[in-house]
Amino acid sequence: MKMQWKRLLLGFVILLIMVGHSAKLYEIGFVSHLDSIIYDAKIRLTMPQTVDERVVILDIDEKSLAAEGRWPWGRDKMAAVMDKLFDYYGVRIVGFDVVFAEPDVSSGIRSLENLAKHELRGNPAFQTSLRGLRPQLDYDARFAKSIAKRRVVLGYYLSNVEGGVSSGVLPAPTFPGFVFEKRRIAFTSWNSYGGNLPIFQNAAAGSGHFNPMIDFDGLSRKIPMLIETQGNYYESLSLAMVRTLLGVKEILPGIEGDESGDYGGLEWLDLPVGDAGDVLRIPVDENAAALVPYRGYRGSFNYYSLSDVLHGSVPKEKLSQRIVLVGTTAPGLMDLRATPVDTAYPGVEIHANMVAGILDGAIKYKPGFIVGADVLMVLICGLAMAFLLPRLNPFRGTMLGLIVLLFMLTVNFAFWYQGNVVLPLASGLISIVMLYALNMSWGYFVESRTKRQFAQLFGQYVPPELVDEMARNPEGYSMEGRKETLTVLFSDVRGFTTISEGLQPDQLAQLMNEYLGAMTRVIRKNRGTLDKYIGDAIMAFWGAPVTDKDHAINATRTALEMQVGMSELNVDLLARGWPELKIGIGVNTGPMTVGDMGSPVRKAYTVMGDAVNLGSRLEGITKQYGVGILVGEETFSIVRDAFVFRELDRVRVKGKIDPVGIYEPLGLVGTVGDDVLAALQQWNAALDAYRAQQWDVAQTTLQALEANRPHYLYALYLKRIDHLREEPPGTDWDGVTTFETK
Repeated sequence: MKMQWKRLLLGFVILLIMVGHSAKLYEIGFVSHLDSIIYDAKIRLTMPQTVDERVVILDIDEKSLAAEGRWPWGRDKMAAVMDKLFDYYGVRIVGFDVVFAEPDVSSGIRSLENLAKHELRGNPAFQTSLRGLRPQLDYDARFAKSIAKRRVVLGYYLSNVEGGVSSGVLPAPTFPGFVFEKRRIAFTSWNSYGGNLPIFQNAAAGSGHFNPMIDFDGLSRKIPMLIETQGNYYESLSLAMVRTLLGVKEILPGIEGDESGDYGGLEWLDLPVGDAGDVLRIPVDENAAALVPYRGYRGSFNYYSLSDVLHGSVPKEKLSQRIVLVGTTAPGLMDLRATPVDTAYPGVEIHANMVAGILDGAIKYKPGFIVGADVLMVLICGLAMAFLLPRLNPFRGTMLGLIVLLFMLTVNFAFWYQGNVVLPLASGLISIVMLYALNMSWGYFVESRTKRQFAQLFGQYVPPELVDEMARNPEGYSMEGRKETLTVLFSDVRGFTTISEGLQPDQLAQLMNEYLGAMTRVIRKNRGTLDKYIGDAIMAFWGAPVTDKDHAINATRTALEMQVGMSELNVDLLARGWPELKIGIGVNTGPMTVGDMGSPVRKAYTVMGDAVNLGSRLEGITKQYGVGILVGEETFSIVRDAFVFRELDRVRVKGKIDPVGIYEPLGLVGTVGDDVLAALQQWNAALDAYRAQQWDVAQTTLQALEANRPHYLYALYLKRIDHLREEPPGTDWDGVTTFETK
C-alpha cells in the first residue's frame, strides 16, 4: 500500500504539471512544440488534396524571366498584362504578391524631359512631340490607368528593421488606432513597411500586407488578418482581396463579452455580404491571426506562367471568372517558405489557400473556451489513469491506456471535423504516456541497475542499442585503456568562421544544433561511438567499446551517408536563407589506444595514437584535392572490395616520414554508374602516366576528363604537370606530395 501511494503521488505530480500547462499558467516548450507537430500532422492527414479551380496563380517563374527578362518588368508590360486579364480573359479580381516600389524610367522619359527643360527648351517642335509622346512613355501612368476602376488589390510588406525606414505609401488604414485602444489585443506590430508608389496605391481597389507569421520552428501556419503599424491597423492581402471581390465596405470585429469593458480578446472578423444580413466570419486568435487552411501540397491551385498570359497562350476558359494571384516561385526571387505541408512552399500559394478558406468558411480556429476544454480532457483522462493503473496488472493496464487514448483522440478529432476547432492534444497524450510509463516501469529501475550504470558510462558516446548489447554481458566491458585496431573519423565544416560571422548568435546555435544532430544520427545508425564535438568538428570511432569486425566498412559507409545527409540538410538551410554547409571527412584505420582518459577534473572515453593523428590530417587535406572524403591506405586495404575508390595521391603529411596512399570512396560496389566507372578507369591511366613521368599522356587523358566532367582534381594535376615540365623531378622521384601544414 505504501508503494502504491508513492505511485499515486507521482501520478498526481505529473497530472498537475500537465494541467498547469493546459491552463496557461506557464508554458512547457516541448509540449507546445509537440502540439505544433500534431497540428501539422492533422493538416496533412485531413487536407482534401484537390485543386481549387476558383483561384489561379500567375507565376513569375523561370520561364517568364527567361522570356521577358529579369524582374521587375517594365510597367508597360504589366499594363498589357492587366488589359489582357480583364478585357480578354475576363478575370474577377487580381491580387499582387509583389510590390511596385520604384518608378519605371526604362522608356527614357526622364532624359527627354531634361532635354525639354534645358537644351531644347526653346524648340517648339520638340516640346510638341514630347507632349504627344508622354502618355506612351510614362509607363507608370499606363500601369496605373490599367488597374484603375478594376478589381486590383496590391500587396506590400512589413518589417521591423532598426531605424524603421519605410518606402512607398500605405493604403488608408482598415481601422484607425482608437478602435482598439481599450483592448488588450496582441496585434503583431511593425515599425516600417515597403509599399507601392502613390500613383498605383491611389488607383488600386484595395491593398493588403503579405506577411505570414513565422512560428518558433520557422514554419508559416498563420497569417495576421490585422496588423498594427504607426498607430493604425491594416488588413492582409487575402482579406483585402475577399473584401474587394464581394464588395464588402466594412469589417465588424467580433469581441465577446461586454463591449464597454476592458476585455482583451478579438474572436473573429465578420464581413457583411449582400443585403440579406449574411456574414462571412473569419475566426482569429489572440494575435488577430488566422490559421492557413492548406488544401494540399504545393500545386493545390493551377499555375500559369505570367509570360504565357501576356502573350495570350493560356486558354481563355482557364482564367475566365477566376480569382487571380500574381506571385513568384523562381528561387532567385526568394518567396519560398517553410510550411506544415512543404519545406519550400510558394508564398503566393499561402495567400491563395487563405482566400479560398475565407470564401469557404473553412478556417480552423482556437476559441477562448479551448483552454477549459483542454484542462477538462487532461483531468478526466489523467485521473482515470492515475487512480486505476496502480490496481491493474500489465495487460489490463495496457487495455485501459488504449481505451483512454482512443477516447481522447475521438473527442479531439470530433472538434476538428465537426466544429473546425483546434483542440490541443499534446498535454493529454503526454499525461497518458507518462502515467502509463510510470506504472508499468515501477520495478524496472531497481531490476536494471547494471544497465543504467552502463548507460551512464557509455550512453553519451554509443547508440542505445549498443548499450543494450553491452548490458547483456557487462563483464566483457570496461573503460580501462587498451590497444586495439580501430577506425577513426574526423569531419569539419569548410569556411565555418565566415559562416559564423554572417549569422546572429541564436541562428548560429540553431544551425550548429541541426548540423551536429543530423551528423550524429548517421554516426549512431552505423554503430559508431561519438568521441567529441570540437567546435564545428566531429570525432568518432568504430570498434570500441563494442567489438565490431566491420569497423572500417561502417566508418566508410558513415562518411558517404554524412555527405548525403549534408545535402539534404542544405535544402532546408537554403530555404530559410541560411548559408550552405560543406564538410570534409577523413577516415583512417590502425592501432590506437582506447579508454577513459583525462584528469581527475574531467575524463572522456576516447582514442589516441598515430593512426588517430593521420585521420585528422586526412580530413584537413580534403580541400587540397577538392573532395569531401579521404580514407587512408589501411582503411582502403580492408574495405576495397566493398566500395569503389578513386586513388588520389601518395602523400607525406606533417609529422610523418613514411608516405601513405589516400583514396576517395565513390560509393558501394554495384551502386556506382557506368559513366563514373569509365571516368575512373581513365583517371587511373592518367595517374599511372603521371607517376611514370609520361607528361604528355597524362595531360591528354586529364584534359579529356576535364572536358567531359570538370573536377578540381583534374585541374590540380594539370597544374602539377606544367610545373614538373619546367622543373623535372629526376629519375629517383617517388611521386609523393609532401604537406608541411596541418
